[in-house]
Amino acid sequence: MLLFPNCKINLGLRILNKRKDGYHNIETVFYPVPLKDVLEIIPSTDITPINFSSSGLLIDGETENNLCIKAYQLLRAGFPQIPAVKMHLHKAIPMGAGLGGGSADAAFTLQLINRQFNLNLSTTQLINYALQLGSDCAFFILNTPCTGTGRGEILEQIAVDLSGHQLILVNPGIHVNTGQAFAALTLNPENHNLPSLKDIIKQPIFTWQNHLKNDFEEPVFKLYPSIKEIKESLYKMGAVYASMSGSGSTVYGIFKKQLHLQINFNSTYSVSKHSL
Repeated sequence: MLLFPNCKINLGLRILNKRKDGYHNIETVFYPVPLKDVLEIIPSTDITPINFSSSGLLIDGETENNLCIKAYQLLRAGFPQIPAVKMHLHKAIPMGAGLGGGSADAAFTLQLINRQFNLNLSTTQLINYALQLGSDCAFFILNTPCTGTGRGEILEQIAVDLSGHQLILVNPGIHVNTGQAFAALTLNPENHNLPSLKDIIKQPIFTWQNHLKNDFEEPVFKLYPSIKEIKESLYKMGAVYASMSGSGSTVYGIFKKQLHLQINFNSTYSVSKHSL
């Protein structure tokens, strides 16, 4: 059985405060984007519970730490009748790029196993499993525009209409360390007094440039000026809104659909265009 895990962008990202558990309270809007990986899982007769392989973009880290494997192990602990499987992941979503690709792969693994082996888990149950794998994994169970608060795990579905627009994703291949980005961040005490992102997102998109901010941009742009240059270039190309996603390094631009774009970025960058 095949599924196609998609990525997300953040429409605005506020870091509100640091929690006692070491995490940060945030406010963001998650928006699904049709840049996709490919995930296949089939039953196996092997003695080894899971035989994992991958293609496409090189996956960082040790194989046993892959979130797809952890998702399988998590479900099998509660449902020992799940058989051994062969799992193949083709990576097209850049990693460490602020697009949530690893979280998407994990969430889609949960959903695929649930369907393929008739576990009959509800959406709420899948979300609870997803939360054990990562703060933004739960979003990909719903996979529809949502506000994210708390650590990003408290989700509320909202209406965001970007029809009539196209999206350009630009990834410069820089792996931004999230911990480093948090360490360089200066918390803005006024964030608590600003209009909510849910209210800002309801306004016409041409107003977002002045009000919809990603707090990670300032520290990350200082560390990596080339990422800031990408955002500036997208606005020069005619974007109605441009921003870094998550803690970077991917930057996106939202353009009117009828605009003919001439894309001219560094040849080493990964650039993709998508209809919204």
